[in-house]
Amino acid sequence: MLRFLLIMLLVVISDQLTKLWIVENFALHDSMPVIPGFFNLVLVHNTGAAFGMLSNMPLLWRQVFFVGVASTALIVMVLMQRRLGQQNPLYAVSFGLISGGAVGNVIDRLKQGSVIDFLDFHIKEHHWPAFNVADSGITVGVGLFLLIQYLEQRADTRQQKAA
Repeated sequence: MLRFLLIMLLVVISDQLTKLWIVENFALHDSMPVIPGFFNLVLVHNTGAAFGMLSNMPLLWRQVFFVGVASTALIVMVLMQRRLGQQNPLYAVSFGLISGGAVGNVIDRLKQGSVIDFLDFHIKEHHWPAFNVADSGITVGVGLFLLIQYLEQRADTRQQKAA
């Protein structure tokens, strides 16, 4: 559980510090090339979910919905950590990343009604929607969880065949 909490805290702190730096150094929609033609730093406010989904909904509805979803996800992560964390320490990493990402984005929603996004990857004029450290934590955490599940299932299948 300590590993889970430390990773979650690390994601929240790094997420909030990077967002603070961006807000202090960029005006809304400013863009600074880091790797020309591939990666920019930008400042955008995402009022919706991934890819701006639900951004047309009223603010109060969005706030209640997103905070509720994040709170539910956090409870599920803690319960899964308690259940699976004993089996494989990588679960603590996975669940800590997901939880830290959820908390980081909820902090933004509660403070300003939107999430600050600033990482802009693109190939020429084709841009992936901007995202942030919290989003990265969630994505990497889910990917790690799926990888652990796949490897454990594969190991179980091998053991069953060997028996």
